[in-house]
Amino acid sequence: MKWKPIQMPEELWEDPQTKGNPTFGRFVLEPLEKGYGITIGNALRRVILSSMQGAAIESVKIEGVLHEFSTIEGVYEDVPEIILNLKGVRFKVDLDEPKPVRLDVEKEGEVVAGDIEVPAGMTILNPDHHICTITKKRRLVMEMTVGVGKGFSVADEHRDPNAPIGTIAIDAIYSPVKKVNYTVEPARVGQKTDYDRLIIEITTDGSLTPRETLAMASNILIDHFKYFAHPDVVLEQIEEEEVDEETKRIRQLLKLPVSELELSVRASNCLRNANIKFLADLVSKTEQEMLKFRNFGRKSLQELQTVLGKLGLRFGMNPADFLTEEDFKELEQRREQLLKEEREREASGKKK
Repeated sequence: MKWKPIQMPEELWEDPQTKGNPTFGRFVLEPLEKGYGITIGNALRRVILSSMQGAAIESVKIEGVLHEFSTIEGVYEDVPEIILNLKGVRFKVDLDEPKPVRLDVEKEGEVVAGDIEVPAGMTILNPDHHICTITKKRRLVMEMTVGVGKGFSVADEHRDPNAPIGTIAIDAIYSPVKKVNYTVEPARVGQKTDYDRLIIEITTDGSLTPRETLAMASNILIDHFKYFAHPDVVLEQIEEEEVDEETKRIRQLLKLPVSELELSVRASNCLRNANIKFLADLVSKTEQEMLKFRNFGRKSLQELQTVLGKLGLRFGMNPADFLTEEDFKELEQRREQLLKEEREREASGKKK
C-alpha cells in the first residue's frame, strides 16, 4: 500500500523579540499535520524538564554547626533557611565530577552568592542571590560541594558516608530549566487551516540557552527513536502535490478559451490574429507584448485588464505555476483542434 505524504514542517523560527535572550526563548514550528503539535510538544516538554543537565550545591559544612536544625549566633536565618537559599544558587560549570567551593566572610550585613569562592571553569549566574544576613560582625565559613546531574536529586542519593562530621547533604535541583510551556494553534497551508502550529516557550537559568535546551532535547528524542526505525521498512509514498483552492480555481480559468470572454469585436479579432486561444496564452503575455500586436491599442488593453481583473488574473503571469504537464498537453491538443475547425470554416466560406 502506498502512503499519502504527511505534511512536514517547513521551518523552525525564533520570535525576534526573544532572539539573543540567554534565559527566555519562544520558538515556532509549522506547519504540522493535525495532532502532531501536541505529540511533539508534549514529548519535548517532558524531556526538557527531566533530562537537561546542570549544576547545584549537593552538601554544605558550616563552621560551628553540627546538624541541620541548628541556629547560628549572629545570623538572622537558621540553618534550614540557609540551606533553602543555597539550593537557589545557580552555576555554569565545565566539570564532570563534584568540586568544592568555599564561602569565607567576616562582616556585618547581607551574604550573597557572589561571596562564594569558585574554581576555574565555574561561574555563579546569580551573584546577588541572598544566602543569609549577619546581624553583628562575625566570621562565617561554609564549605560546599557542587555536583552535576539531571533534574532533581534528594539528599540521600548523594550523601557521602565518609564526609566529615557536620556535613549536611542537600536536595539538589540540577535542572537549568525554570519553565517550559507549549501551545498549539491552527496553521494555514494554502486555503486549508486544519494544520498545527507548535509554539514552545523555554525559560532557563542561563547555564544553557533556550535554543541549546531545545536542540539537546530534540537530539535525546532522536537518539531514542532511531532504535524503533528499521532500515528495511521504507514507506512508499504517493506522489501527491498539495493544491489549494485558489490554485485550483486559477488552473480551471487558465484552460478556458478566450472566445468565452465577453469582449468587443475589435479585442476578439486581435486575440484571434495573435493566435491567443486560451486564457493561459493571454495572461502569459506582458502589457508591452500585447501592444505590439497589430491593431491592438490602449483601449483594447484596458478592456482586457478589466476582464482579467474581475477573474483575479493579470498580464505577466506564469501559467506553469498553476498548470501541470498534462494540462499543457491538453491545451495543445485543443489548440490543434480549434485551428483545424477554423481552417475548415475558412475553406467552407471560400467554396460558397
